[in-house]
Amino acid sequence: MGGKILKRYSPMVAIDVATKEAASSLFDQLTVEPRPILKIGMELYYHFGPEVIKAAQQRGFKIFLDLKLHDIPNTVKRTMFVLGQLGVDFTTIHAAGGSEMVAAGAAGLRAGAAAAGLPAPRLLAITQLTSIDEATLHKEQHVGLSLVESVQSYARLAEDAGADGVVCSAQEVQAIRQVTRPEFLCVTPGIRPQNAAKGDQKRVVTPGQARALGSNAIVVGRPITQSADPVKAYRQIEHDFLEGED
Repeated sequence: MGGKILKRYSPMVAIDVATKEAASSLFDQLTVEPRPILKIGMELYYHFGPEVIKAAQQRGFKIFLDLKLHDIPNTVKRTMFVLGQLGVDFTTIHAAGGSEMVAAGAAGLRAGAAAAGLPAPRLLAITQLTSIDEATLHKEQHVGLSLVESVQSYARLAEDAGADGVVCSAQEVQAIRQVTRPEFLCVTPGIRPQNAAKGDQKRVVTPGQARALGSNAIVVGRPITQSADPVKAYRQIEHDFLEGED
């Protein structure tokens, strides 16, 4: 297990804004080459639904729909069937829901895509949120494993249940590579350029560090979307991740 990283994707930009106008403005600004992948999360999707995805797709963007499903297996399967018909490229599920739920979600997602004549999105399982640290894991979740061991356990569960990869901190990628096949994806949020504010993230790395640690893709939000020049900020992060920091 482990080994050579087979693929790296353009940075995923988290469009975590409150209005359709703000989202459209970012879509227009980020219509550059190479295109970022746009991450549409709960705030935008719950407010505007599939139309916000279509607006981005019409501009040629690939979509990471990040809804982090976590429910009983049948509900997750039926919901994933719907999401599979949207033409998105990635979507998420919580590994904490268990292997039966992840397997049901994977089956529903692929069935929905097939019914619509579309390629199946990549299913990514959430391991531990990057806002979680060791203290929270032990004192609030009452997990006896270390943070890295917990993430490894979730990664193995997700892979065995049919997920294509996980969402994790870049700090845990190498540990995940030890227990999963080489093509298993590690998508890493908690990315902050050097000297940028961490915000509510606790396990953070720079784009260049994520590259060195073996991330397949990075997710970046506020350092791009709240920048005075989102395109310049994106291009610098894209360079640092795909080509390495000078």
